[in-house]
Amino acid sequence: MKKLFFLAFTSLATISFAQDDLLSMLDSVQKPTSNKVFATFKTTKVINAQSTETVKKNCLDFHIFHRFGNIGQESGGGFHSLYGWDNISDVRISFDYGLTDNMTVGFARSKQNELLDFTFKWRFLEQTTNESVPITLCLYENMAITPMTFTSLYAGTTENSDAFSDRLSYVNQLIIARKFSSRLSIELLPTYFHRNFVKGLTNPDNGATQDNDIFAIGFAARYKLTKRSAIIVDYFHEVSQYMTGNSQITYYDPIAVGWEVETGGHVFHLDLTNASGLNENNFLTGTTDTWKKGGFKLGFNISRLFVF
Repeated sequence: MKKLFFLAFTSLATISFAQDDLLSMLDSVQKPTSNKVFATFKTTKVINAQSTETVKKNCLDFHIFHRFGNIGQESGGGFHSLYGWDNISDVRISFDYGLTDNMTVGFARSKQNELLDFTFKWRFLEQTTNESVPITLCLYENMAITPMTFTSLYAGTTENSDAFSDRLSYVNQLIIARKFSSRLSIELLPTYFHRNFVKGLTNPDNGATQDNDIFAIGFAARYKLTKRSAIIVDYFHEVSQYMTGNSQITYYDPIAVGWEVETGGHVFHLDLTNASGLNENNFLTGTTDTWKKGGFKLGFNISRLFVF
């Protein structure tokens, strides 16, 4: 497995350095044609958070996301797991296609919970350089299906129906972004998450039951260091009585920080985060590791654009 990942990574790196002309092609595809603000973010995702960027018309964005295990020994990492390298928290492969310059549809598969998800993103308002429109607004929708086995899906419950609807969950998100300068971009992400089935667990400390509906607020930022590199961060806070102060299962807000670099047609992210899941359906209600105990993981994202 390690050799496979090494060979795949080496191949991608070789292609990227051999195709510097593709970067020029990418820039030409994304070249602004009006006074609209250009490249608030560099890719369609920051780290965990979505960005306001969409895939251009008739282009396909192929993304590989990989997240290793916890680094800290107190959280199951340490030397014997090579600080998380021996473990895989999640792997996600996605395909996003541009219907128009501002409208994207996508499909992805994640290792965690075996999720298959279908996405839709529409950037319906764009910031302008003359400040007549001060922000960019984008709508993001996600419907996910888990094909987990009956035994795994209903483990710990008395459920025996196995209804297809129990396997569905949804994310609805408004992304509000502003590019403050050529270097700094910031966004807010009010988010509503619904899952059709929960196990009905109870918080022993306040009596609250597990939520079908979760509201969250996200924050993300990008600070450009050089022409082709930047520091990126994102954070989510969930509003849930069940998840608050739960001594039985301790939940934490997902926090991520990373380094972004662009090399000849690829945008590469190297990240650290306490979230094990790679999409909203998993990390919004499934982050149970804390940075304080070394419960953060190394991850990387690679984006490859194909123009048709």
